[in-house]
Amino acid sequence: MPMRYVPVALLKTAVFLLSLLPLTWYGWGAWHDTLGANPIEAVTRGFGTWTLNFLLITLAVTPLRKLTGLNLLIRLRRMLGLFTFFYATLHLTSYLWFDQFFDWGEIAQDILKRPFITVGMAAFVLLVPLAATSHNAAIRRLGGRRWQALHRTVYAIGILAVLHYSWLVKADQSQPLLYGGILFVLLGLRAWWREVERREQLAGKYAPRLKRIIPILPRR
Repeated sequence: MPMRYVPVALLKTAVFLLSLLPLTWYGWGAWHDTLGANPIEAVTRGFGTWTLNFLLITLAVTPLRKLTGLNLLIRLRRMLGLFTFFYATLHLTSYLWFDQFFDWGEIAQDILKRPFITVGMAAFVLLVPLAATSHNAAIRRLGGRRWQALHRTVYAIGILAVLHYSWLVKADQSQPLLYGGILFVLLGLRAWWREVERREQLAGKYAPRLKRIIPILPRR
């Protein structure tokens, strides 16, 4: 069955269950002690990686919809964005709990002295209002334009998240570069389409004036 004919409820259910697989994987690994010599690091980094995965998947929804014409994809964006916040919360919680044992003094020093934690915390703080306003009531309360302006901060969140990952890894930059390249393409497509739209709007605005200014050439 072509994707465009798949019922929305069925598609959302499938995506929801698939989105829980990383949590299931790490939960199973922790229960059966299969996460390696440092399970705390495996869980913390794993949830961080999946946060970035879901962030990029969420950002990919609009370009995929434009390129494929599958408008159905837009119905998944909110849920994918909320899963981004879900895994970001798990990533942060595992750091606060398992790594720092909620020692707020040490945590504050970490945020101030370690740049990768600084940008990671900044990304999470920016992500909170997006998750809090991911419902129709918030759109009505804020108004469409203000809501869109708020949710465009996801682009800055993406940049901060890639920086967080890059500064964390330090040695092998192959994966951070891959994530950075994907983010560059996703943001670049948006910038290109916005410029094309701006030029089309300008052309539509000034076309009547040009018709009045430029004389119509006689036919030969």
